[in-house]
Amino acid sequence: MNRLLVVIFLMSSQMVFGQAAQPLALKKKLQREINPGGKDVYTLKLKANQFNLVMVIQDGVDLQIKTMDRTGKELETFDSPNGRQGPEMVTLTSTLGGIYSIEVTPLSSEEPAGKYTIELLNSEPKATTPEKMIDQLIAGIILPGYPGATIAVGKGSEILFSKGYGLAEPEYNIANTPKTVFHIASVSKQFTAFSIAMLVDQNKISLDDDIHKYLPELHDFGQTITIRHLIHHTSGLRDQWNLLALAGWRLDDVITRNQVLRLISHQTELNDKPGDEFNYCNTGYTLAAEIVSRVTGKSFADWTAENIFKPLEMANTLFYDDHEKIVANRAYSFQVTNSEIKKSVLSYANAGATSLFTTAEDLLKWSDNFLTMKVGNAKVMKMMEERGILNKGDTLSYAFGQDGGFYKGVMAFAHGGSDAGYRSFLIRFPEQKISIAVLSNLGSFDPGRLAYKIADIYLKGSLKEEPKKEEVAKPNVQVNPEILKTYCGQYELQPGFVVTVRMEGENLVVQLVGQPPFPMNAKSETEFEVSQFDGQMAFTKNTNNEVNEFVLTTGGNVMKAPRLKEFDPKSITLSDYTGVFYSPELETRYTVVLEGDKLKATHIRNEPCEIHPVADGIFNADAWYMGRIEFIKNPQGVVTGMKVSSGRVKNVKFDKFK
Repeated sequence: MNRLLVVIFLMSSQMVFGQAAQPLALKKKLQREINPGGKDVYTLKLKANQFNLVMVIQDGVDLQIKTMDRTGKELETFDSPNGRQGPEMVTLTSTLGGIYSIEVTPLSSEEPAGKYTIELLNSEPKATTPEKMIDQLIAGIILPGYPGATIAVGKGSEILFSKGYGLAEPEYNIANTPKTVFHIASVSKQFTAFSIAMLVDQNKISLDDDIHKYLPELHDFGQTITIRHLIHHTSGLRDQWNLLALAGWRLDDVITRNQVLRLISHQTELNDKPGDEFNYCNTGYTLAAEIVSRVTGKSFADWTAENIFKPLEMANTLFYDDHEKIVANRAYSFQVTNSEIKKSVLSYANAGATSLFTTAEDLLKWSDNFLTMKVGNAKVMKMMEERGILNKGDTLSYAFGQDGGFYKGVMAFAHGGSDAGYRSFLIRFPEQKISIAVLSNLGSFDPGRLAYKIADIYLKGSLKEEPKKEEVAKPNVQVNPEILKTYCGQYELQPGFVVTVRMEGENLVVQLVGQPPFPMNAKSETEFEVSQFDGQMAFTKNTNNEVNEFVLTTGGNVMKAPRLKEFDPKSITLSDYTGVFYSPELETRYTVVLEGDKLKATHIRNEPCEIHPVADGIFNADAWYMGRIEFIKNPQGVVTGMKVSSGRVKNVKFDKFK
């Protein structure tokens, strides 16, 4: 009887969802074509505790790959940002022996037919040491000959692990090593915040000082902005990168400290009232660094070198405020486009919000200082963990340049960074004295995800699995298509960020501008799961029983998206919105032109950007730095200007030339 059950199980494992599955053999490359809506299934006959590395090369189709255990339960989903060309690396580790499977499907129903190859590159015993476990994690991320990463793990002052992977400079085949220096982007912010905390401790400044005390050239907004507001991203100031891009700068231009300061001083409006909202703002940290410089009489780079990096023996660390400066052992940043490695140029010459150059091992010395306090003291360290509080009393998770919270029941402070092709993540677990630094020079790399997987290895005895909510695996339910139609429309998650809900067959899909549609799986008549968002969407109604918004819950965050009024684009005359628009705050202009039946915003430096009407006088733009455009009309209905919003920037006003 037992033998019969085994035979039945093996037969069923070779037929997944009724389709014939093809076995994968080591180093045997298979070439396939796949059509829209298609699915190919491959099997692996594995021993217990076996690690496998599979590479899928996409050729004209964006694929999603899922791994399944021997019972058909989904293990993991893989979808890199490589689009329709290039590699998808897949790892599968068995627990018990048996037949495991891999499903290959197009990412969405709108994907065209395409080709791909699939190959089992490696199969070996599952790692049993932390060092080998990290090697196997990296094997599924970094390809030979590609840019990569450096990883360091420390406990107190002891280095538990330190190793480089991939290339720091592909042009010269220079490898990443523990001594490789990376630009760490926004992980820099905690060093800027620490500098502010040290000056507060020395009674040279107060967190509640009005920033105009040190930066008198800034516009008087009629409301007090404090240093505390800068640190907690609650200042209401517009973000410098969005402003620069809107003004016609490329983010790979040389961008200096003085240029940023001049642009900020030209701003006459705020996004929000100071203290009302958390809105991540690089501007605040550039200004914080400038305050350090003006109070101490030294450049920010020199002051931090003398007061932080030298005492902590962080010999390979500096704030990079000179784009022509030579830095030994530096990794340059790259991206992969259609399987081709390309430079991702970064020429910043400004510091505070970004631009710290360092190594993974130096970051361990920094993390250890939170315990040893070689620099700073208990008061400074307490300040570093002080979370922001909004005017309405809500406490933020964001403290002084680091996000505080818990990971699987363990207290953690972390921050990530992303500039050009650099990706960085630093997390420390103070109670366990464990710190993990992951620094990369590959734009598609996800250092945070890897850091938490490494934490699972080194904190295994301390972590608690998140309690499972009463078996949330609710089955999909069938909802009357007539009810589904009432949800169709456009919803605004934030200014300029509009998503469309529509029917595809008898099911709902949700679509972001420039993205493929994602299926919405009904869990009830009003609740839907969207796996690509890793979240739940719930529709609500107003007192008139009309659907007026949806609530998106994802990653512990809850966002409301009000429904936009039904609008027929043909009801407006596009030519009414043409003309030349000038912003005094940015000293730049856009010309809105009509080309055929399309409206475009043109700029002398930026590429023409198509804008789409979503309501009377309101348009969405294809460019990230424009987002939403609201045209201003006089009482006669004639357009006299426009206001542009894009996430971290709200209502930048442009006047129309007569």
